[in-house]
Amino acid sequence: MKTYKRVLTIAGSDSGGCAGVQADMKTISACGCFATSAITAITVQNTCGVRSVHLAPADIVAGQIEAVLEDIGTDAVKLGMLPSAEIAERVAGLLRRFEIRNIVLDPVMVATSGDELIPADAAHAIIRHLLPLATVITPNVPETAYMTGLNIESEADFPEAAARLKALGAQGVLLKAGHLKNRMINDYLCQEDRLWTYSYERTDTPNTHGTGCTLSSAIASFLAHGHPLHEAVARAEEYIHKAIRSGAEYRLGNGHGPVHHFFRFWE
Repeated sequence: MKTYKRVLTIAGSDSGGCAGVQADMKTISACGCFATSAITAITVQNTCGVRSVHLAPADIVAGQIEAVLEDIGTDAVKLGMLPSAEIAERVAGLLRRFEIRNIVLDPVMVATSGDELIPADAAHAIIRHLLPLATVITPNVPETAYMTGLNIESEADFPEAAARLKALGAQGVLLKAGHLKNRMINDYLCQEDRLWTYSYERTDTPNTHGTGCTLSSAIASFLAHGHPLHEAVARAEEYIHKAIRSGAEYRLGNGHGPVHHFFRFWE
């Protein structure tokens, strides 16, 4: 009998289908894995913004994770929106209990505008309990600044930022440069004493809603396939940039539309 490569996403739901669990499951499927999910929050949103958020009870979040892992199992886990300290702590306990190894943490903490997306105690719980468990964390520039206390103005600030995140317990750090507005996007992966750079030309498009969710889910998928971290990141970077370029040709909604998760199959 054949077996699936399995990826569990633990994140919030996006009613608009551009980000969150919806983007994760599309990405995981497009990258050749079977997607399962545990929803941490229900968001009321579309391409123009988030209107409200309803948190799932911690027991329900934990129950979803237990139900999946006790029966289906998983080869990798992607962590997205963890909106309360209790949820973050319960998730950490379950990851330890089930001895999950391939963990990709997308620390959904701060919006591009600089607004905090989750309470401070939730962010601190993520840093304390989940960051040390993660195979790799994938913060954007505002999230990196929030966690390190640095003012990130250019890629020259990345080495110090990576050092501070490692001091907090991070095993691998993928620093994303998309918010820096350079023509070339240079993302940096730091693991142990090694550094890898992934460079792509920026695509001029408003359709970037869910890029962080998509990239982190793709990394988890390629880790599930058995690739070492630097190769999983390379494959995921190629996937997200092709998805952005393909998605730039479409119009969906009146705000920031999605990337094209299924460009390999629809075109």
